[in-house]
Amino acid sequence: MSDYVYRQREGAEAFAPALFLFHGTGGDENQFFDLGQHLIPGARLIAPRGDVSEGGAARYFRRTGEGVYDMADLGRAVEKMTGFVKARVAEGQPRETIGLGYSNGANILASVAFEHPELFDRLVLMHPLIPFAPNDASGLAGRKVLITAGRRDPIAPAAETQKLADYFTRQGAEVTLHWHEGGHELRQDELAAIQLFLQN
Repeated sequence: MSDYVYRQREGAEAFAPALFLFHGTGGDENQFFDLGQHLIPGARLIAPRGDVSEGGAARYFRRTGEGVYDMADLGRAVEKMTGFVKARVAEGQPRETIGLGYSNGANILASVAFEHPELFDRLVLMHPLIPFAPNDASGLAGRKVLITAGRRDPIAPAAETQKLADYFTRQGAEVTLHWHEGGHELRQDELAAIQLFLQN
């Protein structure tokens, strides 16, 4: 299984938290790297680049249309990303492992957590869209999850966001849902909510 192209910065101390950063469609390993340094100074940062191209735009898994996922390729991507995360964690033995993803990056992060809830202690899912019913995952109990979203998001509709939040709540996760009044864009109040979530 081939690895991902990725960018990494070592932590400031032994057992520093590991923060995995997952870009949106068309982004790359640099999209949230500076933000990661700002959110958790001293954390070990790991940012993989999606290995699928959609018209030249990097993604983590294929889709056949807007909001229509290639579920077989999503399964492939979940397996590959799980192996990548496990390998990077084993290298550093962090005291906490955190995942932060936007849009397609949030979708691969959530999908990995559904199947392997033990991998991440905290999840930050920015504008996710999960248009399928995940299986129950008792290992999500006690995990901390922040979902940020726009009430008028045409790509990740508010009703689907609420379904995802309800799913995590049913699994026993500690869920925080932050809304802004816009669409699929990231806003300052959203970033402030993420910073607060990660500092607590």
